Amino acid sequence: MDLERGVGVGITKRPSQQCTGGEETTAAAHRAAAADDGDDETPCPWIAGKKKKNKITFLAICLIASPILILLLNRRGSPLPPISGWASPTTAHTSQDVLMGGLLVPGFDERKCISRYNSASYRKNTERSPCPHLINRLRAQEALQRRCGPGTEAYRRAADRLMISRRNGTDDNDDSDCKYLVLVPYRGLGNRMLAMASAFLYAILTGRALLVDKGESSLADLFCEPFPETTWLLPPDFPIRNLEALTGEVPESYRKLVQSDRPDTSVSDFPYVFVDLDHACTYHDKLFYCDDDRHFLHRAPWLLMRTDGYFAPALFLNPAYQDELDRLFPRKDSVFYLLAHYLLHPTNKVWGFITRFYDSYLKDSDERLGIQVRVFDGDTPFKHILDQITACTSQEHLLPEVLPQEPPPSFPSPVAAAAGKRSKAVLMTGLNSWYYENIRSKYWQSATASGEVVSVHQPSHEEHQVSGNTTHDMKALAEMYLLSMADAVVASGWSTFGYVGHGLGGLTPWVMFKPENMTAPDPPCRRAASMEPCLHGPPFYDCRAKRGADTGKLVPHVRHCEDMSWGLKLVHPDPEG
Repeated sequence: MDLERGVGVGITKRPSQQCTGGEETTAAAHRAAAADDGDDETPCPWIAGKKKKNKITFLAICLIASPILILLLNRRGSPLPPISGWASPTTAHTSQDVLMGGLLVPGFDERKCISRYNSASYRKNTERSPCPHLINRLRAQEALQRRCGPGTEAYRRAADRLMISRRNGTDDNDDSDCKYLVLVPYRGLGNRMLAMASAFLYAILTGRALLVDKGESSLADLFCEPFPETTWLLPPDFPIRNLEALTGEVPESYRKLVQSDRPDTSVSDFPYVFVDLDHACTYHDKLFYCDDDRHFLHRAPWLLMRTDGYFAPALFLNPAYQDELDRLFPRKDSVFYLLAHYLLHPTNKVWGFITRFYDSYLKDSDERLGIQVRVFDGDTPFKHILDQITACTSQEHLLPEVLPQEPPPSFPSPVAAAAGKRSKAVLMTGLNSWYYENIRSKYWQSATASGEVVSVHQPSHEEHQVSGNTTHDMKALAEMYLLSMADAVVASGWSTFGYVGHGLGGLTPWVMFKPENMTAPDPPCRRAASMEPCLHGPPFYDCRAKRGADTGKLVPHVRHCEDMSWGLKLVHPDPEG
């Protein structure tokens, strides 16, 4: 079904913030006041007089209580309780849980971005807490964004210098420490989200303010502002136009600079440096991963970056960053999980899609399984893909088997009857509904051998990917977050959509291998080594030895991906391995 038609009505109105105790309490209080006091109306309904009271006394009590109530309702130091219509599916969380152990900073207007603090109630994996060093660096980055971001004098002066093709002079003491990373993410929404998380990590490592080009699809319709009191969106009057048209062939590109004889001098001749990190970029472009930002890139006040994927694993290969990355991420398999939950908060409209679907179809199930289907051979459904899905879920015991015929009235046995009380909801995401309809029919037409009740749901089926369309991207973002709310995930190999879904949930997925020759692979899937996304266009160069190398074997926490043999991903190494 279409997501917009399948998720229900709009956002429920926030309850009144007047000094009332609910409709029933209010009505009872008024009845008590009317019975005891005749014509005297009680100013605050929770104060019921036994006999006729002095109006002045009641008024005084209310005047004293009202400022305290107003302060509690409007305080910004900690998140408000869940707003009506957005109730969490679990018990109340502590402030420490809501802020993810300090990953998030209090002080935002919660009503403008409900997901920022409410999403903690929907997460299954809450074990990946940020370390104190990461928290400190995030607070420092927030201060940098406020000091150097759009609307500040520092940004205005830096943009003016860029416009007239002059580099940031050392004599400008007011904003000499303001350097910028302008990210140009592109392709599908999954690609762009991976790019934003990676660029944010690079900005932290190099002390640059991050600004994101919103492109064709407005990021403001998809994500809340991540930094307090500033914006991360690149202003529309940015001096350089058509950023998506930039390539590694422009004179200001990193590729051209490293090919020159004296790149440290060359960079001084340009107002910015452009880095092309497309998954198919060249050998010289990928030398960026070995640059320690001290040779010459630090000379450029503006660094423009175009990328379509998750390049964080390559940063862990750079000797210049290894010590700092070790301090930031003691667990190497939580990088995307922490960065994404800090940076990427769905807007209220998207969060409405998510929570209404979850509450309608997933919340009451004992177990939730996400199945993400991505087909790279065309939009037509393929039977071998369906065979692969059913083989994976069967062999890994993720879905129960069905009985070949309807059981007799005496079935099930007492043991099976007890098991039959359990329910499993299957969330399927994909462009085509054919796979969903077949799996749904399987469990509708036949009883399960275990007695489990299996329901199958798909929020939308767009049929074709439409990158850059805001409505399409809002549905895609909602489905990625819904996948992250599952207890387990089966994901298609090579899919950035799947990477984001299980990465947000902190879920180590079962990865379905990409079919070859229109045949379901054997085995159909494999449990991944970590929840981390895969870098599709990795470097093949040892930064220390200055020569080509198998970069999946240089450090124990960067290995080759399960779904792409040449790709790289972060894992948390076995201390005994």
